[in-house]
Amino acid sequence: MLKIDGITRRFGEVTALDGVSLEIGQGEFFALLGPSGCGKTTLLRIIAGFETPDSGTVTLDGEDLLGKQPNRRPISLMFQSYALFPHMTVAKNVAYGLEREKLPRQEIKQRVGEVLETVGLSAHAGRKPQHLSGGQRQRVALARSIVKRPRLLLLDEPLSALDKKVRADMQLELKRLQNEVGITFVVVTHDQEEAMSLADRIAVFDHGVVRQVDEPVALYERPHTRFVADFVGANNLFEGALGDEDSLETADFGALRGRPLRALETGAKALLGIRPEKVRLGEATDAGGLKGSVLDVSFYGGVSHISVSVPGRPKPVLVAVQGASEVKSGAEVTLGWRTDDAVIIPVDQ
Repeated sequence: MLKIDGITRRFGEVTALDGVSLEIGQGEFFALLGPSGCGKTTLLRIIAGFETPDSGTVTLDGEDLLGKQPNRRPISLMFQSYALFPHMTVAKNVAYGLEREKLPRQEIKQRVGEVLETVGLSAHAGRKPQHLSGGQRQRVALARSIVKRPRLLLLDEPLSALDKKVRADMQLELKRLQNEVGITFVVVTHDQEEAMSLADRIAVFDHGVVRQVDEPVALYERPHTRFVADFVGANNLFEGALGDEDSLETADFGALRGRPLRALETGAKALLGIRPEKVRLGEATDAGGLKGSVLDVSFYGGVSHISVSVPGRPKPVLVAVQGASEVKSGAEVTLGWRTDDAVIIPVDQ
């Protein structure tokens, strides 16, 4: 539905976007993920019409978007700050865009009523934004965005202003709403968990370049580059060179077993990545046992994070186990993993 082809945008000597190409399907929940300053918000503003690229094209259903004024594009943009009118009621905030289009009063009333019912705010239609909670204000902003029935809804860090509990609830609400109204959502976020829980597919940005586009599980389990492996979730990375077809030869730890993500020549520089939840304590498995001592144990409700100092490695190895861990700080442990649980990543990208 949305095709972005070769978009480049420079601000002086800074290249915010460098030849970005993406295709986003009808009804998809698509996330643009990356650290601050990587270019994801610039791309969102180009789609919305608030920025003009130096080169490249953007089409919606095959029709050129870049030649249209922002208010002529079948797109809604929900701002990070929500940007609600403080002097208007919830219903008036939601109706504003329809009133500007001079739609019949009865149609406006019907559509506002329907969308407030959808986001669960019918009982608050007469309130002003200052009398609402953060989560409720976010729902008003969403209602105002979807009441015009756009083909595409752009969301810029939509949950960043909410506390953790409300944010988790609103993630479920966003996904439910997207399924219900059938609008294509494109969300910008720097929060990996948010992107993984919401999106059907994720594009990972780094310095204006798309490093990988994939479904959340594939992105997490099969990162293509060092940046993606390090940025998307926690990861333990070991440097070395490819040994035989399923091992990484390291200077300090010998051969570490893992599965290469693509064909590499023997001796090629590579990384081995093993996720914390895949590391096993006290086991000498087919990956060979690494010995170390426990630095710290942190309990996060359903999961315990254990940091293990391994001689020859500057950063501790992170291990995640379900529930409360019986391991204590200072304990000597062995670390291991199954070959299929570790990935070998080329470092030429």
